[in-house]
Amino acid sequence: MDADVVIVGAGLSGLRCAVRLEELGHQVVVVEAEQTVGGRLRTDLIDGFRTDHGFAVILPAYPALAACVDLDALDLRSFGAGVLVRRYNGLKVLADPAREPQWLLRSLRSGYLDPVQLAAAARWYAPVLTGVRRVLQSPDVTLGKSFDDAGFTGALRREVVDVFFAGVLGDSYGATSANYVRVLAKMFATSTPGLPAAGMVALAQQLADRITGAIRLGERVERLEDGAAATPEIAVHTTGGTLRARRVVVAGSPQSIPDLTGLPAPDTRGLITWWFEADEAPHPLPLLAVDGRRSDPTPPGPVWNAAVVSNAVPSYAPSGRHLVQATTVLDRPDGQAPEPDVRRHLAEIYGCPTRDWRVISRYEIPHALPFSPPPLTPRRPVDLGAGRFVCGDHRDTSSIQGALVSGQRTAAAVHASLR
Repeated sequence: MDADVVIVGAGLSGLRCAVRLEELGHQVVVVEAEQTVGGRLRTDLIDGFRTDHGFAVILPAYPALAACVDLDALDLRSFGAGVLVRRYNGLKVLADPAREPQWLLRSLRSGYLDPVQLAAAARWYAPVLTGVRRVLQSPDVTLGKSFDDAGFTGALRREVVDVFFAGVLGDSYGATSANYVRVLAKMFATSTPGLPAAGMVALAQQLADRITGAIRLGERVERLEDGAAATPEIAVHTTGGTLRARRVVVAGSPQSIPDLTGLPAPDTRGLITWWFEADEAPHPLPLLAVDGRRSDPTPPGPVWNAAVVSNAVPSYAPSGRHLVQATTVLDRPDGQAPEPDVRRHLAEIYGCPTRDWRVISRYEIPHALPFSPPPLTPRRPVDLGAGRFVCGDHRDTSSIQGALVSGQRTAAAVHASLR
């Protein structure tokens, strides 16, 4: 027997599962097909720039982070609690006055603080104030219908909130579970998003550094095979040989789920993230930028959000240089827009020329995050029987929080089965 448990995949859920199983006294081996840990949270260092695979952020309000991650060690650098919105009459600042009082006057001048629509937004948000658990167990509808039901139909919703969540969720049609988005909105409302100084991979690396067992990188799992009836073990056949374990946890990519578990692949949404070097920062504030110019249900496109990341996290760029990200959404025809279209739209959003910006990297992530339609199922089974388990944010909620909770929940189930 090579280990008590073999974990397939070194993303957040697999790493959290491994850490917890070792804390419970089990011998663990992690097998990862890529050459680095992190799964979808990976960071490349290119010409002194840090470019994450996708534009993900850390919300410190996630409860699982405080329980299993040393946030201070991550050296989080925060964005501002607000957004920049391109309108026909200029680029406006819209920020939380409680957390960003220095931008209050600019927010008042944005044209979005209509008392009627603010009251409607408060009605939509109010259910989450009764508690996350209660919201997740409540009747559910799509995000778009929930906004309509609350009377949240004005410019603030159509030009800002719809566009913001489309880029976050990879869902430009508002078809995601309203209950899930309410919980996510609470995380944004109670903490400011940030990035580790060393890139998003630092979150996964911190978990990996706690694992005392082997982490075998660059080794793909090809199939699982039950042992003989008299031998309670599972053979894990990999490109590097065969491992034998009492239990196996499949924590790999969504597309690997069917072959290794027999479960259907989770429905996912995709994104493309572009990273540009700019000679000058197109805007001085550390805020996400969206395009609010909407004369019909379709925004100008193809960019759904952009940010001068080096404004918030200077370590993402060499001294004196600037790093800009732009995200397109793959559920739209223009998600695969060519570079000239992305440059054109960035120039419109920021109101500055972009022809001299240099493309540092472009990441197409077709399975960026699981899709969460209504009714939301926040807890899916992880025990598949016969010593096999599955974990990932597709078994909980589609988020860093969901991945960490899934890893911990699966570790508890594996531990119970071994006992």
